Amino acid sequence: MFIVTAKEMYDIDRYTMDTIGLEGKILMENAGRAIAEKIKQLIRKDECITIFIGPGNNGGDGFVIARTLLEENYDLRAVQVVPDEKITGDAFYHKQVLIRCGGTVITTPSKTELNNIIRNTDIIIDAVLGIGTKGPLRQPIKDVVQLINDSNAVIFSVDIPSGLPADEGLSEFTAVKADQTFVVGAPKVSAFLPHTAPYYGKWQVVSIGFLPRVMEKFTRRKHWNKNAAMETLPNRDPYAHKGHHGRGLIIGGSLMMPGAITMTAKAALRAGAGLITAATVPSAFSAIQAHCPEAMCFPLEEKEGWIIPSKLQLDAFNAIAIGIGMGRFEESGKFVAQIVEQAKCPLIIDADGLHHLTSHLNLLKERSFPTVITPHPKEMARLLDVSVKDVLLKPFYFSAAFAEKYGVYVVLKGKHTVITSPESIQAVNDTGNQGLAKGGSGDVLTGIILAMVMQKQPLFTAICNACFIHGKAADLQIDKGHTYYDLLATDVIEGIPDAYRTISNSL
Repeated sequence: MFIVTAKEMYDIDRYTMDTIGLEGKILMENAGRAIAEKIKQLIRKDECITIFIGPGNNGGDGFVIARTLLEENYDLRAVQVVPDEKITGDAFYHKQVLIRCGGTVITTPSKTELNNIIRNTDIIIDAVLGIGTKGPLRQPIKDVVQLINDSNAVIFSVDIPSGLPADEGLSEFTAVKADQTFVVGAPKVSAFLPHTAPYYGKWQVVSIGFLPRVMEKFTRRKHWNKNAAMETLPNRDPYAHKGHHGRGLIIGGSLMMPGAITMTAKAALRAGAGLITAATVPSAFSAIQAHCPEAMCFPLEEKEGWIIPSKLQLDAFNAIAIGIGMGRFEESGKFVAQIVEQAKCPLIIDADGLHHLTSHLNLLKERSFPTVITPHPKEMARLLDVSVKDVLLKPFYFSAAFAEKYGVYVVLKGKHTVITSPESIQAVNDTGNQGLAKGGSGDVLTGIILAMVMQKQPLFTAICNACFIHGKAADLQIDKGHTYYDLLATDVIEGIPDAYRTISNSL
């Protein structure tokens, strides 16, 4: 499934009409009927429905929805909130069809009339504004949106809640707060931003005739879900041995934080790594051996319980993860720089490794092997020297800017984790829940990424699958009886087998 900006959606729409030859009237008919069918599954015949209709394609979809529901004798009112001269093109055509089929349209009612209409409404269908909204709402649309939000009705939005920006970067807006949104063709970027996603409520995509190859022509963003994981996760060769599934090295840990590297090691092995070595301070060995005896240990030099630069042979490993639980001791930072320079394999940098990396960013450009960084928004802001608010407003933009500038893969963690390649190809992970907002969750993700990048799949795909498995493991643990309060990072590790099982029974 693709994710689009407003411009990309317009380009896809225009190409489908001009080059493929599907007329706008047909696309509008497809959208309205598909949404009406979805809505019918959620409402009853005895409920009073009001469709609020504005200009443009969303309004046209609204006219089709009204006609489709009227055909089946639903109790429905179509309310046009803009003057007749604003209804043009394909929307005007579908309005005329509605009227010729016996439907009536209430046009530009007063605020008092709107209040009376809404007071007697059980279901509101919001087809007022679409993805072209820019800037503050004007009257009377602003009042309509406010009245909809103040109502007690269930609210369904068409494509996007009216007034909500489709793109990232905008924080000032007034928009409908939908209970459910029926997204046309592809989800818009704002469905994955923390300040705009809640306005959608639950959402689902309806297909109206856009070809995947056409969508791929105009956007490089994907929504990574179960289907994507099922299609791409490699099967295990029955004749494989442990070396075929990767020799991974984890560098991190400290006297104060032996658990972090232990969880990373266990997660990597549970996720499918063939061999894992934990390079850490000797004081962390007992924790690793007690909780993950399958992992090997290698002693690093230390000072006051923190890692300092050490001699470490890296050539034997297929991938390396560094930074987990290593602390922010100044000497540890020198060791991070040493590994960034010397590692001749995929390198994953997380946690305290990202803190140290801030002083050595130019080393990333000099690497000829892949690098993966896994920041949360605060760490990303520090790497970019911007505010956390900036990152949260424009996560796609900032991830792509950093990935392209330094030639790295970026895993920007959050409710909707954004994965970005050095070529600015992006994906949003579909899984995970608020139970992951707890110490250790990132350590587990790093371990899964380490395991995945050593399997037979493209690196970007491997990272996306790792994020999917991590989140899915957490979701399934909630399904099995854990709560968002009690879920631990170690519980997520134990959920990895169930996550694999949901993807395929043949792994």
